Parts: sequence; structure tokens; C-alpha cells
Amino acid sequence: MDLQALARPEILALKPYASARALAGDQGILLNANESPWPPPGHQSALNRYPAPQPPALKRALAEQYGVAPEQLLITRGSDEGIDLLVRVFCQAGQDRVVICPPCFGLYALSAKVQGAGVTEIPLEMGETDWAVNWPALDAERGAKLVFLCSPNNPTGSGCDAVDVLALAQRMTGHGLVVMDEAYIEYSARDSLAALVAEQANLVVLRTLSKAHALAGCRLGVVIADPCVIDLLRRIIAPYPLPTPAVEAAMMAMTPDALAETERRIAVLAEEKQRLMTALEAHPGITQLWPGEANFILVRACNGASLMAAAAAAGIVLRDQSTQPGLDQAVRITVGTPDENQALLQCLQQWSP
Repeated sequence: MDLQALARPEILALKPYASARALAGDQGILLNANESPWPPPGHQSALNRYPAPQPPALKRALAEQYGVAPEQLLITRGSDEGIDLLVRVFCQAGQDRVVICPPCFGLYALSAKVQGAGVTEIPLEMGETDWAVNWPALDAERGAKLVFLCSPNNPTGSGCDAVDVLALAQRMTGHGLVVMDEAYIEYSARDSLAALVAEQANLVVLRTLSKAHALAGCRLGVVIADPCVIDLLRRIIAPYPLPTPAVEAAMMAMTPDALAETERRIAVLAEEKQRLMTALEAHPGITQLWPGEANFILVRACNGASLMAAAAAAGIVLRDQSTQPGLDQAVRITVGTPDENQALLQCLQQWSP
């Protein structure tokens, strides 16, 4: 598959910017990057030095964690940057378009619109207990450069079967990419599709350290793709995208002890989610509930604004989803710590819509 042929001609013609750190590394007397020769007052860490654009040790650790080769991986400032880079590389303004399956993460459409690309919506189909991708409609779709999917999906929590995703990618061979956002995959029993990237060159997988690994404040994500796609994205990524403290935090998160603690926390959240679901299912003000496969629950209330207001009065912040297609009166509830969930349960006991 000629993946380069799918990219914008301007990207192919670009000569990537070569930063001082990328050219010469960080060894020796560094007089090549116009940095301060001293660390900032009060800091021992070498924050005066530009970080490596793609730190080799972190890249190896993440590649091992996700079961891919380092050359299939690009570390980004959260998955958000990965989404933006993909749209900018592959979508020509006024000419190309992306496909999204709402209700879904809003940044897919926003990134396309900022780039001047078109957006085609193929909504998820709502079931009584789950949501599903409209695969026949996606199969009939022709000409899109990027199809964005999310499993588990935000905000519905629904998942995608690997066989369906691979079949779609195969049908798009030669004219487009399938982008699978796996921001919440650690909470699901499903296997990641990352290992399948080696088999299907136009499949791209997004991962993040923001959710299960508790590093939302560090802004670290990963694009897993064919090395040709990674090369194209590296042509336009910022010269120094990864702050040194964020890299250090990510390296700590990849240690055996930290990974074991992450697994323990995921198990606690699963138990807490079940506790919340039991209370929500029994509440007369909740008319529909979709448990999903992630660390949140989507509910439809008889009065969503009333639920939001009652929670806010108790000092609890929920997420209104009522502006998304098919989600009138819907509210998304993230599973918190046992104490935080107990506070929500007490709020629900007092709430009468």
C-alpha cells in the first residue's frame, strides 16, 4: 500500500525541521541550542536543556507496553495532538473529508473543520443496553481520507469488534485510513488493536497515558501506525513536543510497581462502577442507563438539567451530554474514588427531579 500517496502533496514536499537536540543529541558541551547553561533556580533537573523530541527510553518502554515496534510509535502531546496531526497530514482543505460516528469525542470533527476538511456523520445506532457502529453505512461510504472510531467510545462506552474494524480498513485500502481511538481500552476486556497495525498498514491506533495511567496533566499520547505514517506525522510535529517533567512521569508510570498499581486501581473502579450502576438503575429519575466498557456511565435522566444542578449543589461536577445526537437529557458520570462515589450516592438519594 502506498501510504505516502494518501498524504497532502505539501507534506510530502516538506523538509522536516531538524532541532538542535535531534541533530546532535545531549552529550558533550552543549553550545548549539542557545539554551541557558544553568538549570532554573531551585531546580536540580536539567530543565534548561531542550528535551529529546522522541525520548528513546520512553519510546522503548511504551512500545513494549503496547506490544509494537518502536518505529511504529510516535509520542504526542496527548491523543489530541495525534488526531490533529493525522488530519493535517492527510486532509487537503476544501477537498478531503473525515467520517465520524456520533455521539463521539468532539475533537475529531473540530480538527477536521479547523483544517477545512469536510465531516460526514454516520451516527451510532442506539440499543436498549448498548450502542453499535452502523457498519453497513460505513461500508457504503466512499472517498473519505480518515474514519475515526473509538473503542470504548466516549461518551457511550460501547466497543468495536476487531473483525469489523479490520474489514473496514481492508475495504479502505488505497484510499483512506481507519483511526481507532483506544483512550479507555485499559478499562475494557477487549484486546487492543495495536498489534494488528503490522498486518493492516492503513490502520492507526491512538493510546494515551491520560486515563488509566493517571497522567492527564502531563499530556502524553501515542500514535501507533505503519512507519510510513509515523514518518509523515514527524514532518509536522513540533520540534520539542514532550516536556522533560512529563517524560520523567511517564517513565515512572511504566515501571513494574506503577503498572501493578494501575491494574489494582482499575479493579477498584470496576467494583465502584457496579455500585453506582445499582443505585442509578434503581433511581426513579434515571430513565435509561448505558454502562459501557470504560470508567464512566452514561445515563438519561427524566430531567438532565435537574440532575446536573443537584450534583453541582453538592459540589459534584458531572458532564452534560444533551447536545450530542440522540442524547437528550443525557449525563455522563465518571467513576471516582469510593469516597467520591459515596458523595454522589448521597446526592442521588436526595435528588428528586
